[in-house]
Amino acid sequence: MFKVYLINFKKDMKIVSYIVIAFAAILLVYNATKVDFTNPFEGDSTIAFIGIVASLCAIVLMLIFLMSKMIDDKTKN
Repeated sequence: MFKVYLINFKKDMKIVSYIVIAFAAILLVYNATKVDFTNPFEGDSTIAFIGIVASLCAIVLMLIFLMSKMIDDKTKN
């Protein structure tokens, strides 16, 4: 019974990872629309750039996590 729970947990973590990636991508697009390209480092554009960088970091971290899980699964089998 405990083993079945772990298998479902792995599937759930994969789904959650993809949801976080999608959410970060949506925030990236939203923040990209808020950037004023005539004055990119003034006012709300600075906050938008911070949001873009944070979204990119979240996407990279989730991709690293997914790759590490794939490597872990291949080495256990």
